[in-house]
Amino acid sequence: MSLLRKGLAVVLAALSASVGISTADASPKRIVGAYYGNWYSASKPISAIPSDTPITHLFYAFSTIENGKCTMTAPTAAKDFQDIRGLKKRKPQLKALISLGGWGAGGFSDAALTPASRATLVQSCQDLFFRDGTFDGIDIDWEFPVYGGPTEITDRPEDRRNMTLLTKDFRRALGAKKLVTAALPAGRLQTDGPYDPAKSFELRELSRIMDFINVMTYDLGTGFSPVATFNAGFREVANDPMPAADRRWNNVVGAIDYYQRHGVPPRKMVLGTPFYGRGFTVQSEGPQHGLYQPYDSTFWVDGYEEAMKLKASPGWKEYWHPVAQSPWLYNAAEKKFVSYENPRSIGIRADFARARGLLGTFMWELGHDDARHSLLKAMSR
Repeated sequence: MSLLRKGLAVVLAALSASVGISTADASPKRIVGAYYGNWYSASKPISAIPSDTPITHLFYAFSTIENGKCTMTAPTAAKDFQDIRGLKKRKPQLKALISLGGWGAGGFSDAALTPASRATLVQSCQDLFFRDGTFDGIDIDWEFPVYGGPTEITDRPEDRRNMTLLTKDFRRALGAKKLVTAALPAGRLQTDGPYDPAKSFELRELSRIMDFINVMTYDLGTGFSPVATFNAGFREVANDPMPAADRRWNNVVGAIDYYQRHGVPPRKMVLGTPFYGRGFTVQSEGPQHGLYQPYDSTFWVDGYEEAMKLKASPGWKEYWHPVAQSPWLYNAAEKKFVSYENPRSIGIRADFARARGLLGTFMWELGHDDARHSLLKAMSR
């Protein structure tokens, strides 16, 4: 009887791969995902990740598309890939995925346009990344099909369907033993007008094909926002001036509700947490220390350590919002507002992911944590 079951399982796995349905999620363990940017190779190398890290899935960012093919231009890639193989030897259960795309990465619309162009892209990725045992899957980060993202990137109305077809082609080519995932947006501020993820992605069908979806429940307050706001607010805040129809979904809880409403089951979602901050130079302090105030410019806060340095500097004060469940910093003299996350706020999001039955949590990005791994510990607790 056991031989019969084993044979049946093999047949079902082969059939699922041939029709583009994921089988790798039969009984998945809780995911603790980490994106690793290759620009940290010198200062925070993969070889320094300890063997007892709670990370279960490492996403190496980024491969990009050039002339319709997967490419890797990072000068440290060969060493990084060697370090990934070394880490997997020290931690055999770790899965490593190559992340394709990222903000500002073009080439997707052309590469996904026809069966022939998709075949070229998929084969090039196989040849480049799946011959030496480094990677266990591919993570598609197309920002974004149809509309949204940088204006100079080519997009088409048919991108939405072509994203699904591309995902199916990766699934067929890589088979059921490799992972096929995607990083998909949650925020409504990805363009000059309101952004709706379901207009870019066939969410229900993608969730059937993919092993899981990394829901980017951050970048909820960006340079497309008219006011200074939270990068990853937890719940809808009533006095947020964003129109109510968009505000409802432009928060962590609302984004997960939205994805479920569009057919993505909780067991296929991994909740994103930002390890970086976003800053706004506001025009006035207003009643809430810069929050929801018009601004003149934006700036980047490169990780938790930088946020803590600001907090410890003269003129900066920290505040906590009971609904957004996030801290922020404000400097009255400089009129600067900084949204970031700390162990308390990230722990709240990790608890929410478990309570909602999500597959786990991930962060952007590992290099943004401090030397004590304070945020990773909170995310994986």
